Amino acid sequence: MSGGRGKGPLAGVRILDLTSVLMGPYATQIFADLGADVIKVESPDGDTTRHLPPGRDEGRGGMFLNVNRGKRSLVLDLKQAAARDALLALARDADVFVHSMRAQAIGRLGLEYAALKAVNPRIVYANLYGFARDGPYRDYPAYDDIVQAASGLVDLQARLSGGQPTYLGTVVADKVAGLTGAYSIIAALFARARSGEGQEIEVPMFETLVSFTMVEHLCGSLFDPPLGPPEYPRVVAASRRPYATSDGHIGVMIYNDKHWRAFFAALGDPDWSKDEMFASIGNRTRNIGAVLDRVAEVLAARTTAAWLELFRDAHIPAMAIASPQDLLHDRHLVETGFWVERDTEAGQLRYPGIPTAFSATPGEIGDPAPILGGDSRAVLAEAGLDEAAIDALFASGAARE
Repeated sequence: MSGGRGKGPLAGVRILDLTSVLMGPYATQIFADLGADVIKVESPDGDTTRHLPPGRDEGRGGMFLNVNRGKRSLVLDLKQAAARDALLALARDADVFVHSMRAQAIGRLGLEYAALKAVNPRIVYANLYGFARDGPYRDYPAYDDIVQAASGLVDLQARLSGGQPTYLGTVVADKVAGLTGAYSIIAALFARARSGEGQEIEVPMFETLVSFTMVEHLCGSLFDPPLGPPEYPRVVAASRRPYATSDGHIGVMIYNDKHWRAFFAALGDPDWSKDEMFASIGNRTRNIGAVLDRVAEVLAARTTAAWLELFRDAHIPAMAIASPQDLLHDRHLVETGFWVERDTEAGQLRYPGIPTAFSATPGEIGDPAPILGGDSRAVLAEAGLDEAAIDALFASGAARE
C-alpha cells in the first residue's frame, strides 16, 4: 500500500477523496484519524461546507475543520482534460477512490470505475450517493432531511411527537451512510489483501438508512404473511420519552426481568408490581404504553438525584439528561481524554477524539482541515508531474494552489 502520512492501523493507505458536504467527508475523516493519507480533491469553488459559519477565517468553518481534519487539499477543475489526466496519474498509486456524486455526474467526468480500474486494477472504488443507481430514484438529489423523510424515520418520529412529523436532531442519514462507507471500503481492502484485486462498492444513503431503521422495526413484517406491522412497539410507544422527576428529567431503561425485579425490590414490592403485565418481556411489550405510564407516575415523586442513586444501587441503566454544552465538560469524557485540544495554525481548537482504541496501532487526530488548494503542488509532484507540467496546470486553470 502507498502513502503513509499518519499514525494508526491504516497508515500506508492512500485515499483519493472526491466527496463533499458530510456523508463522504465523515467516512474519509475516519480514515484520516486512523492513519490514511486522504487527499481531498475539490473543485475551484471548494466543498460547500467550507463556508458554513461559524469560523475564524473564510473557507474553513467549524464543521468543515472537524470533518476534514487530517486531510490534504488538491484543487482540480475536472471538467478540463488536463485535470482529469492529473487525477488518473494520482490514481495509479492510490488504494481507494471515493466520490459522492450521482452516477450521471461522475460519468460525465469520465471517472467511472472502468476508467480508474484501467490505470490501477487494485484500486477500491466507492460510490457514496443518495439512491442505488439501478432504481427509479437514481437521479434524485439527496440530503439528510430528504432521506430521513423517505426512509420511514420521520413517520416513526411522529409517533413520539403527537403525530407531528419531525426530523432527528442530528444528520443521521449522512453519518450512518458514512460509517457504512468506511466499513465497506475497509472490507474491500481486506479482500484485496487476500486476492490482490480491487473492486467497486456502492453505498446508497436511502437503502442504508432503510436497512438501519428496519433492524428493529421490520419486526412482525419479517414474516410472510406478516405477524404484525413493521414497527417495534416499545420504541414507537407514545409514552416512550425521558421521565419527569420532581425537579427535572431522567433517562431510564428498565428492560430485562432482572432490572424489573430490582426496581420492584427498591420500591418495596408494591401491589401493582404483581400485575401480570410486568411478569415477562413479552407481556411488557404487549402492554408497553401502560407499563411506561406506570413508571412515569412513580418517577414523578422523587428528585433526579434520588432516582439516580437508587438506580445505580440497583444496577438499572439510568443517566441524567445532558445537553451538547454539558458534554464539553462531562467528567467521564474529560477523564478519559476524549476531548483533544490543539494549538493550530487555525487557532486553538477542541476536537471530539477518536472513539475507538487500538492497543498496538492507535490513531491520531491530524491537522485542521486544509486551506483550499494548499497541498495542490505537493500532491501533483507526488503523481510524477514535473514542475513545468504543474505550472502549466495552474496557468490553464485546471489546477489551483
